[in-house]
Amino acid sequence: MPLPQTFTLLVLGQGSTGLDVASWALDHPERVSSVTVYGGAAAEPAEAARALEARGVRFVLGTEEVEGSYDVCVASPGISEFSDFFASARACSGQIMGEPEFAWRLSDAPWCAVTGTNGKTTTTSLIDFILRRAGVPSVAVGNIGTPTIRAVDGADPSTWMVAELSSYQIATTSELHPRVAVLLNITPDHLAWHRTHENYAAAKLRLLRNMDESDLAIADMDDEGVRSRADRIFAPGRRVLTLTRADSGAADAAFVRDGVLTVRLAGEETALVPVGELGIAGEHNVANALAAASAALFIGAGAEALRSALRSFRPLEHRIEPAGAIDGVRYFNDSKATNTDAVEKALTAFPDDRVIVLLGGHDKGTPLEDFADFVCARVRAVVCYGEARARFRRAFEAARDGRAVDIAEADDLRDAVDVARSLAGRGDVVLLSPACSSFDEFSGFEERGRAFKAYLDELRAAGAPRE
Repeated sequence: MPLPQTFTLLVLGQGSTGLDVASWALDHPERVSSVTVYGGAAAEPAEAARALEARGVRFVLGTEEVEGSYDVCVASPGISEFSDFFASARACSGQIMGEPEFAWRLSDAPWCAVTGTNGKTTTTSLIDFILRRAGVPSVAVGNIGTPTIRAVDGADPSTWMVAELSSYQIATTSELHPRVAVLLNITPDHLAWHRTHENYAAAKLRLLRNMDESDLAIADMDDEGVRSRADRIFAPGRRVLTLTRADSGAADAAFVRDGVLTVRLAGEETALVPVGELGIAGEHNVANALAAASAALFIGAGAEALRSALRSFRPLEHRIEPAGAIDGVRYFNDSKATNTDAVEKALTAFPDDRVIVLLGGHDKGTPLEDFADFVCARVRAVVCYGEARARFRRAFEAARDGRAVDIAEADDLRDAVDVARSLAGRGDVVLLSPACSSFDEFSGFEERGRAFKAYLDELRAAGAPRE
């Protein structure tokens, strides 16, 4: 169903997404005749909201019982589609959707959308980096930092919108139709929002629902969560590129042959760069690079520009980000690793190193038995810290099973760094890869990662040797 030519707009949530949608609406009075924002039961007046209210937006706070009638409702990603708030808004609205769906319907630009439990930001950034290096106009949007609605007015049919989309954002889509879509992996996460893992997986797969033979869906079939849903991915009339570490033999495929990243589109192969020349390390980043290269080649990037980009692209902040050395010990900030699967992937970046991993924060309640066994087989020490420390320590002590792995406990992140320093020797790696959210101590993984780096800088400034 297309958006009405002129419509009344209801926005759920007064966070940054909701305010961005309301701001866009105010700038387009020819499309939006009125804007109402319901902030939620716990919402309080905010400075940014006051500026919009002065321009004509109506704010309703302190309730999640929506009243009135609206043509279109845009719900912020923090509001679950299974919540009473969402249901109340649906009952009062002709159409209800998330911000990416709203932006897509307003946009003339082609979209390349990326989703997955882990690796979304790196892959989105790399696609955008390759396209720019190749001279193809693009803008990175979505969870990566710029809301899609902010880019709508500046993007035309020659500019690719490279969008990182979360399960929250995809769950409420109906007409979103990317020309290229990347599905990296599906592992349990965000169960409080989706209620069940199957709902979460279905939201991820929803990204592909409108794609056809003129598009390209890219799916990492080495991931068990993706592979187990192959029957819903390889749908009739949909073109799918099979991403695997070994050649699948498919006409559209991405793989590693003789150590070289290779992409085949419609039977035509392009050899890219050796794995060892990638600017980002780790087995998971081989998959991310193959996905990004496949998307960029399909969009029109030249092979030489693509090779150059793969060699020069560097790790993003908080994603196995080098954080310098102290006394011959190298430190890495992987604060974005908020689940166990992300930590397992991060450890593949250090196959020959002695690793001390910092695990902890706000406990998501994730099962730890298999995870602890995986980690104990690959590290020399574990420091469990924060709110989750006691449960993590018990799991690792049970999994150690005679292996030479030190297991220590710390109060908070700074204490965890101090404990790791006492355990580390020259040549070791200390990896902050927490497997937890940060909300026991910080406002988000970004603040946690920067606090980690800032403390390392303090130690160096106080005279701790860099090498």
